[in-house]
Amino acid sequence: MPEILPQPTRDELDLSVVFSTLSDPLRRTVIAILATLPDCTERNCASFGFPVAKASLTHHFKILREAGLISQIDYGNRRASSLRRDDIDARFPGLIALLMEELERDGGVDKAVASTGKR
Repeated sequence: MPEILPQPTRDELDLSVVFSTLSDPLRRTVIAILATLPDCTERNCASFGFPVAKASLTHHFKILREAGLISQIDYGNRRASSLRRDDIDARFPGLIALLMEELERDGGVDKAVASTGKR
């Protein structure tokens, strides 16, 4: 049976934690990509195509979930993530739009994914 992993409530979302989380370009890209998808769309971390190790992806998605930016469901053999758009918009109006603007300004999804690789 699917299980929603622990995450902060809407009221527990903290701006300093969110800003710290979004200081990483890969995590900003994840949120911007999820924001381009229809609401409640679920994606697994490998589907983003980031050129980083699976352990790194797992860590980044855990940080995003613990900050309250995404929700994750454990299906047993995989985890799926979705953007907590309503909660983010309620607590931090305009934040998602800023992240999407940055993504477009920096060349879109493909360029952002390519630029998040190991240096």
